[in-house]
Amino acid sequence: MTSTFGHVIDGEERGALAGLTFSTVDPWTRAPWAEVALGGAAEADLAVTAARRAFDEGPWPRMGHGERSVLLHRFADLVESHADELALADSRDMGKPVSAATAMDVPRTALNIRFFADHARLSTSEAYPMDSGHHAYARFEPAGVVAAIAPWNFPMMLESWKFAPALAWGNTVVLKPAEDTPASATIMARLALEAGIPPGVFNVVHGYGPGSAGEALTTDPRVDRITFTGESGTGRVITAAAARNLTPVSLEMGGKGANLVFDDADLDNAVAWSIQAIFSNAGQVCLAGSRLYVQRGVFEEFTAGFVAAAEKLVIGDPRDPATDVGPLASEEHWNKVRGYLEEPGGKVLTGGTGDGWVVRPTVLVDVAPDARIQCEEVFGPVVTLTPFDSEEEAVRLANATRYGLNAMVFTENLSRAHRVSAALRAGTVWTNCFFIRDLRAPFGGFGDSGWGREGGTFSREFFTEPKAVIMAVQDR
Repeated sequence: MTSTFGHVIDGEERGALAGLTFSTVDPWTRAPWAEVALGGAAEADLAVTAARRAFDEGPWPRMGHGERSVLLHRFADLVESHADELALADSRDMGKPVSAATAMDVPRTALNIRFFADHARLSTSEAYPMDSGHHAYARFEPAGVVAAIAPWNFPMMLESWKFAPALAWGNTVVLKPAEDTPASATIMARLALEAGIPPGVFNVVHGYGPGSAGEALTTDPRVDRITFTGESGTGRVITAAAARNLTPVSLEMGGKGANLVFDDADLDNAVAWSIQAIFSNAGQVCLAGSRLYVQRGVFEEFTAGFVAAAEKLVIGDPRDPATDVGPLASEEHWNKVRGYLEEPGGKVLTGGTGDGWVVRPTVLVDVAPDARIQCEEVFGPVVTLTPFDSEEEAVRLANATRYGLNAMVFTENLSRAHRVSAALRAGTVWTNCFFIRDLRAPFGGFGDSGWGREGGTFSREFFTEPKAVIMAVQDR
């Protein structure tokens, strides 16, 4: 039986006004598994109208942080209790192994909701002592209606990274998930209503970008904030659209992460983390360590261990618990990644395309510095290995990119770890690990990797309007 997923607008799940639908395709079977309501400008207008009314007239922004926190924690409880449904939805939409979605994506989604609920409730403000008989302090008022546009590679997790802080600080939200991965967004909107979050506070609209729901959301003057994760070119378009209304935008975009392995590194540890950094989620990770630079003295030893580990990864059905690497998310994306591999240049040590929309974990050496596969975000399980001689050369190679989302450093030299981390142009630098997060820390990137930072108080600054209050406290 085919599943159906509708828009969720003003507390009601509904179909498209024109009755249109589109199919979401399972990348492993390459067959449709669900029908989804296809929205456009009209549905976006309805959702923004509902969110605007819920913000301007409803109880959500007027609740205390404690009251909102109770409802958000109830929402997180429901996410956890529906873990199997959510994990399977993301797996069927984009090919992610169910085991990975269950072990990481669902817990992180619930954690995002809980963290921001608690962070908003526990955050302190600032007071500014004045010598003039006055007292000044800061308030953080909810900004209003937030348009959240999410990517397809970690659907529920990255959607929650956007809507959780927005909701926690009293805003209302219109979420547009990627058209390739619509299911978990509708499921979460259903759960939000079940948790008691009022109608109109959390809305979901399905549709495309240009000339459709996405464009309508980014050009609507009633939207007060836009948060986007996705490809850098799309981020530029959204920024231009938002500029017409002076709508603040937060952008987390592409990456071409550098992974530096020095000759004093623990090589077993470096291999293990480096495998995760490029091959988890079939390499469809903006934070992927796709440029691996290894100091020449350990290059051969590291490469041998890395290739052996890559070849042990199990490729197969995402529903099989033994699967490490599933298919790429869509035929369009598979063709894109395959195109990089079909270009001349470099030597393939292992990998290549497989059956269906599969790309096997692929390792290349002897790739020219200006090759497309070395410079552009491939967004697949493809990594280039390049030797370097000195610390200065490693930093220069790592920074030779228009991106700057993240980097990794493997070394047992503490001073070097600090020096190199400071010298790298990247929003996050992991030393001797990968993908470890503290949700209080700033998250975002340099250059084409983004604009702004989110996480902890950085999310508070974006999703609120800070206000100064100055009071006379002495008799005039």
